[in-house]
Amino acid sequence: MVQCEMCGAETSSPKTIKVEGAELDVCDNCSDFGTEVKTQDDAGSTSTKYSTSSSSSGSSSSSSSTSSSSSQSRRSDMFDDMDELAQDYDDRIRNAREGTGMSQEDLADELNEKASLIRKLERGDVLPSDEVQRKLERELDIQLTAGGSGDDEDWSGGSSTGEYTLGDVVKRKD
Repeated sequence: MVQCEMCGAETSSPKTIKVEGAELDVCDNCSDFGTEVKTQDDAGSTSTKYSTSSSSSGSSSSSSSTSSSSSQSRRSDMFDDMDELAQDYDDRIRNAREGTGMSQEDLADELNEKASLIRKLERGDVLPSDEVQRKLERELDIQLTAGGSGDDEDWSGGSSTGEYTLGDVVKRKD
């Protein structure tokens, strides 16, 4: 007999359920607290099916093997399409503001934001929201995303075989 991973009761036929992302082997009484995991018996299948029906599922070893093989191909998410904020966004904001001759208070008035926000952004204490980032880029005519410099695209190092060595990448400080 197996012990229920939720309540500790002894059960002869545990069910595998998913509760907030964790797969648990539970008794019949606790199976209502999650979504029952159904696994396909095909060896070539890489997906795990979830259902709220009360049919029995495979053993926990077969469900763990299918979930590990499905991690090989990562599903794209919303972060893949997002631009990454540049590391030196604070310097870019400060230099652009000083280049226009504006004070922090003047820039805050133009953006309809608080001057304390501009101070925190220029110190690098806070990250700009998407809306504030768009306002800053429009007002100061700057690019705050990491792809703004384009240094990687201009680089043409490497050997004729197409392989790069450490010497192609490192810049010496002599």
